[in-house]
Amino acid sequence: MTLPLLPLSAALLLTVPAFAQKVTLAQVPAAAKATFQGKFAGAKSVSWEKEGVDYEVGFKQAGKEMSAVITPTGQLKETETDMSPAQLPAAVRATLARDYKTYTVGEAASIVRADGSTVYEAEVRRGSKKQDVLFTADGRVAPR
Repeated sequence: MTLPLLPLSAALLLTVPAFAQKVTLAQVPAAAKATFQGKFAGAKSVSWEKEGVDYEVGFKQAGKEMSAVITPTGQLKETETDMSPAQLPAAVRATLARDYKTYTVGEAASIVRADGSTVYEAEVRRGSKKQDVLFTADGRVAPR
């Protein structure tokens, strides 16, 4: 028996806890700071959080809201750039319209992973419940 991919993916996304705690610049490992400074010179409004064992840095660059996840050893795991839901690829918007009809799409972003691949994130809400869903450019639900 095969389970439908969409409900299974949504269930998995809901089980991943999101625990982040703000940290000061002094608490961020030197290697993580060096990676950030090397890749995002000129970033403004920088704030750091510890997310599990990794560090997430939020910032503004070239007028865009962005974030990056960096390991304590300085490996850049992903970079996220906020966008409006209307800027999502057409195939992603079509999947949202078809499979998430009863949801409202709030925030959206493009995420470039360490391997160079890009996925798109849409925050979907229904009532007081919200979740983030990842998509490939062709509109398929992507693994986290």
